[in-house]
Amino acid sequence: MNLIIKPSDIEKKSFSIITQELGDRTFPAGQEEVVKRVIHTTADFDYADNLCFSENAIESAKDALSHGATIITDTNMAMSGISKTILSSLGGQVCCFMADKQVADEAKTRGVTRAIVSMEHAAKLDGPLIFAIGNAPTALIRLHELIEQGVCHPALVVGVPVGFVNVVESKELFIGGNTPYIIARGRKGGSNVAAAIINALQYQLVKREGF
Repeated sequence: MNLIIKPSDIEKKSFSIITQELGDRTFPAGQEEVVKRVIHTTADFDYADNLCFSENAIESAKDALSHGATIITDTNMAMSGISKTILSSLGGQVCCFMADKQVADEAKTRGVTRAIVSMEHAAKLDGPLIFAIGNAPTALIRLHELIEQGVCHPALVVGVPVGFVNVVESKELFIGGNTPYIIARGRKGGSNVAAAIINALQYQLVKREGF
């Protein structure tokens, strides 16, 4: 048995298999890398159909990242999975307010989820913002409200929470809207998917700009 053990070779072979199994499927420029990265992360080819991109999502994300975007996640897991080396080279940062004491105290006082308060805090940040939501539908719902109120103007919303309650509905809020989005329609998603999408966007930018 000839096993592949080098990390770079494993990834290269994995993407080769993904390309082969996708067959003659084609995707618009910039979307292919995202779809394949998510499939690589999950081994789930349903994402070739489930991922939904707004018309300007890829370029809006790349522009924001190249101008030092702040990425806001709804879990520490998603935050941990995002490549910090690339992000810092672009002048950006990633934040998660879910474990913040002020957020927790405020959520308890108001009787709402920490995800809701986290979005409200994130909306006050300066500079281009990218939201990567992989767990909490309430984060997506509150973020959509803040956008509708004109409080927040994200360069991109990655909406991929996983689960059964309010998940589908929260994602559908963004479909067809004016805010650039990448949405995983249906119940599937997760923090790992959110991180994979952000990394796929970063990798494209690094390749394009030659960092």
